[in-house]
Amino acid sequence: MPDNNLKPQFREWADMTDAYSDNFEDLFKAEETKKIRHLTPGQKIKATIVGINKESTFLDVGSKSEGVLNSSELKDNEGNLTRKVGDVIDVYFLRSKSSEQMFTTSIGSGAGNSHLEEAFQSGIPVDGFVKAEIKGGFEITLGGNIRAFCPFSQMGLRRIDDPAQAYLDTHMKFQITRYDENGRNIVLSARAIQEAEREEVRERLQESLQEGQTVEGTVSSIRDFGAFVDIGGVDGLIPISEIGWSRVEKVADHFTVGQKVQAVVKKLDWENNRISLSYKETMADPWAQVPIHFPEGSTHVGVVARLAQFGAFVTLAEGIDGLVHISKLGSGRRIHHPREVMEVGQNIEVKIDAIDLTEKRISLVPVDYVSPETKDDEERGEYKSFIAQEKKKSPASEVGSLGALLKKKIAEKKK
Repeated sequence: MPDNNLKPQFREWADMTDAYSDNFEDLFKAEETKKIRHLTPGQKIKATIVGINKESTFLDVGSKSEGVLNSSELKDNEGNLTRKVGDVIDVYFLRSKSSEQMFTTSIGSGAGNSHLEEAFQSGIPVDGFVKAEIKGGFEITLGGNIRAFCPFSQMGLRRIDDPAQAYLDTHMKFQITRYDENGRNIVLSARAIQEAEREEVRERLQESLQEGQTVEGTVSSIRDFGAFVDIGGVDGLIPISEIGWSRVEKVADHFTVGQKVQAVVKKLDWENNRISLSYKETMADPWAQVPIHFPEGSTHVGVVARLAQFGAFVTLAEGIDGLVHISKLGSGRRIHHPREVMEVGQNIEVKIDAIDLTEKRISLVPVDYVSPETKDDEERGEYKSFIAQEKKKSPASEVGSLGALLKKKIAEKKK
C-alpha cells in the first residue's frame, strides 16, 4: 500500500518499488509453476524451439529444466533444417538426464530393440519404411533392419483402391500396438497416429469453425451421394444436392480426388463428427435474376432435362429448371407419361406460367397449350357469332333461296 504520509520526493520512488515487487512476485510464481511440472515418459506436449546447433535443439517445455531434442529429427532427406527458432512443435518426453529433459518427435531409423520396446511402453511414434506388400497388410522396416507388420486397415484413415501404389517405398509414422518375443513380433498402426492428430485438429476447429464460413480443402474421396473434403485434418461432406444449382447426376462429373475446392460450412454437428458443406453457395445464385430474365408470360426455348411420371423438367438456363406438368402435355389428348410426346435433350418452346422464388420453382406450359377454360370460352364465342350471323339473314332472301331450289328440282324432273 502506498504511504500517503511520504514526502512528495519519495513517493515516486515508493510507487516504483511496489511495481517492481509485483513483477518480481509474478516472475517468482512463474518459476514455481515450472518447478512443479512433472512429465511421464511418452507424454506429448508442445514445446518452443529456443536454440539449434549441429547436434541438439533446445526447447522451452514450460519447466525449469531445459528440453533437448536431437537436431537430426528436424532435418529433411537432404540434411536441411525444416524448423527454426521460435517454432512450436509437438514432442514426446523420453527421460530426464542430469539437468536436461530428453524429448523426441518419434523414434528414428537408428532405433534398436530397446528403444522400440520403450516406444511401445510409452506410446511414442516410430518411423517406419513400407518395404513390401504381404498377406493382410505391409511389411514395415524399423530401425534399419527390424521387421514389423501393419494390417491394411491400420495404414490410414480412409480406404484406398490401390494401397500398394499409395504406400510402398514411403516413410511413415506408426504406433506400436504389439511387441512380443523380444521384438520378433511387432504389430504397428499408422491409423492410431492419424486419429490422434485428427482429434487435435478437431478440437482446434471447434474453437474457430463457424456455420456460414468459407473454407478451403482438398477432395479426399468421391461417393454416389457426395464428395468428402479434407479441410485441414477433418473431413466435411458436400452432398450431391449442394454441388450445383442445377440437378447433378454424377459427382465424378464435377470433382476429382485431390482437387482443391472452396466451400461454405452449412452445418456443424460435433457430437456426431459431421460437417456439412456447400459448393454451390460459393457461386452466384442464378435464381436472383429470374424475375428479370424470366418474367411470367414470357416465352423461351429450353431443353428437356429429365422426365418424370408427373411431368417434364426443362432447363431454361444454367441452374434454372422449370416443370411442365403432364396435364399440359399431349395437345389436348390424355397421356400417361411425358415420354409419349417428348424425349430428354429435345428443344421445346415454353411460356412462363408461374414463379415461386421462395421454393425456387417455375411452372411452364408449351406455347401452343390452350387451357380447357380458354377453349370453352372460344367455343362459346364462335357459337354466339354464328347465331348472330343467322339472325341477320332476311326472310325474303330465305324465300328466294327456297324458290330457286324448287325451280332446279322441276327442271331436273323434265329431263
